Amino acid sequence: MTRIPTKPEILDWIAANPTLTAKRDIAKAFGIKGAARIDLKRLLKELADEGHLEKRKKSYNDPDRLPPVSVLLVNAPDDDGDLFARPMEWHGTGVEPKILIITRASDPALGAGDRILARLTLVSGQDYHYEARLIRRIGTNPARLLGVFRKTAEGGRIVPVSKGTDREWSVAADATGGAKDGELVEAEQAGPKSRIGLQRARVVDRLGDPSAPKAVSLIAIHEHGIPDSFPDEVVAEADAKTPVGLKGREDLRDMPLITIDPWDARDHDDACYAHADDDPKNKGGHIIWVAIADVAAYVTPGSALDREAKKRGNSTYFPDRVVPMLPDRLSGDLCSLHEGVPRACIAVRMQIDAQGEKIDHSFHRGLMRSPASLNYEEVQAAMDGMPTERTKPLLEPVLQPLYAAYAALLEARKLRQPLELDLPERQIVLDEDGTVSSVNFKDRLDAHKLIEEFMVLANVAAAETLIAKSQPLLFRVHEEPAQDKLDSLREVAQAAGLNLAKGQVLKTAHLNRLLAQARDTDDAELINISTLRSMTQAYYGPQNFGHFGLALKIYAHFTSPIRRYADLIVHRALITAHGWGKDGLRAEDVEVLEKTGTHISDTERRSMMAERDTTDRYLAAYLSERVGDEIEGRVVGIAKFGIFVKLDGSGADGLVPMRSIGAEYFHFDREANTLMGSDTGMVISIGQRATVRLTEAVPVTGGVALELLALDGKSLPKGRSSPAGRSPRRKPTKAKRRSDKTKRKVSRKR
Repeated sequence: MTRIPTKPEILDWIAANPTLTAKRDIAKAFGIKGAARIDLKRLLKELADEGHLEKRKKSYNDPDRLPPVSVLLVNAPDDDGDLFARPMEWHGTGVEPKILIITRASDPALGAGDRILARLTLVSGQDYHYEARLIRRIGTNPARLLGVFRKTAEGGRIVPVSKGTDREWSVAADATGGAKDGELVEAEQAGPKSRIGLQRARVVDRLGDPSAPKAVSLIAIHEHGIPDSFPDEVVAEADAKTPVGLKGREDLRDMPLITIDPWDARDHDDACYAHADDDPKNKGGHIIWVAIADVAAYVTPGSALDREAKKRGNSTYFPDRVVPMLPDRLSGDLCSLHEGVPRACIAVRMQIDAQGEKIDHSFHRGLMRSPASLNYEEVQAAMDGMPTERTKPLLEPVLQPLYAAYAALLEARKLRQPLELDLPERQIVLDEDGTVSSVNFKDRLDAHKLIEEFMVLANVAAAETLIAKSQPLLFRVHEEPAQDKLDSLREVAQAAGLNLAKGQVLKTAHLNRLLAQARDTDDAELINISTLRSMTQAYYGPQNFGHFGLALKIYAHFTSPIRRYADLIVHRALITAHGWGKDGLRAEDVEVLEKTGTHISDTERRSMMAERDTTDRYLAAYLSERVGDEIEGRVVGIAKFGIFVKLDGSGADGLVPMRSIGAEYFHFDREANTLMGSDTGMVISIGQRATVRLTEAVPVTGGVALELLALDGKSLPKGRSSPAGRSPRRKPTKAKRRSDKTKRKVSRKR
């Protein structure tokens, strides 16, 4: 006789398997067949009637699932000393889940009645439902600092590393966290602020040697002046926010809008859904929905949250941490489109024809509930014939229609010809202690490209709508390359035996032809890098000058308001244009749009520099154990002081100082961007293969120094010998004559 599971067993199964909630999935899980299915159907109906489950189409979902970041109320310790909590945000009517708080040594003491923001992990096989890790206590926002710990008889002091901050903090003997003298530590304020004497602090994290990898991103944050702690009023304002309801919104909760993000994503600000268009006038067409987190509903103009978000301009991403634009309560909780919980959104419905051209679109302010938060790899695996338990139920109704719509968009992309750079994204993988374990290059899956195409289409729709409604906004502007940059690119191409035509209005199609010529050749990476370097830097502004790289006449950023202030501006502009509420773009905000665009363009560059510096330091730390090794690479830059070589494998850039190149003087030809030996006439140019010896890798600065051993497989000529201990004889005049005679001689490949 088939055993029928109990109601608690069914609820546990649904909680642990949110994508396998159809009756057939539940029956399969418990081995229920034949007539026993009638009893299962009865149990599911009873659970639905009791409010434990809700039936949506042909599946049952647990309405009581909690978001991964939640506000909790701490209970008193139980008889075993364990600390449990109850959720403050509760959407269900069933049994309230039990949450165990997992404390760490650096966590402050928690007591009954404390409200905390915590990250939750669903567990099974226990007498509780979730485990919680403390993010911070609600209502407290202790100041944080980064500094070097100095041991004293009373405990210690912390010398901050922030620029312009020289006031030390005192640390009591019982608050040092075991820190040693000279260690880099992260600390927080202990006790009330003091007007007299040193402010008290307690160590919350030991980062060890200031030059160690774990300290790298923190140093970059402070060096570049990126705000990494939120003011008290901002945190208090975020903590006071409650979930937005259905009032004034369209109900999109039954639409299977799924999120597809990196596997380690902590927030989800975009979701999508597609299906075949049933309009007989649009045969072979598709309907695409893109839903974006409605951050404007929580971050209102002129509020403390708004001022801080504008100040930061954007989130900054490092290999080991994120400095968010918004506090965790919003970025990781209320504004994040988590699986299974209702979330406010602004959605765009787009109609495309069989060739991928958009023929219509409309915007909607709604309330959605994502059935699944997926990552790129599992989505691609499902489409490649390897679905998991999570993706199998979604394959036919959700994933396949998404890819069908994407295939149509690819046809339109081929006609539009956006710039097709092939530069793999580097991924630095860290161990738990912050040490670089490997440097990889991320695969570019169709799942990545699908999301990119959907987001581009949604961004265009936003810009078109606002222009049509005469509503001011911030455009994302990418202007054409400057002529001198194009001339440099043309010379690099000619040195590789390739051609970039002159005398015509430049289009991305021309650059794509150059990239296609280089594809599958030894010069492919060089041509891609040189093309990228020829581009101007994109920026935000109220005037539309188009987006050259995407080959679009109008473009705005709409799809990432959790991490970019520009997108929040566009959301507010849409709210004003549609008359959706009082949280739109104000007249006083419009007056300063140009100033705002300049500011957030600057914060974007600041983040890019901090991220680049951090990457350089991590790579230097990774290479520091290989000092003395011979490594292959390619010359990617020529300067008066030396040459830059990009190393194979890690992709790190290293400098070969001019003084160490061969045994002769090298003349730098700025126009030809080459070096020429004064004795041998040897020419060094961009694109040549290089064999180098790693002579220095300094994690603190990110500097990588190299010694040049060979070019294109040939050892460097010795030149004329110089007396021991002296620099090679310099003959700039002779070298200049030879350079002029050869008319900017460049090594060419045919």
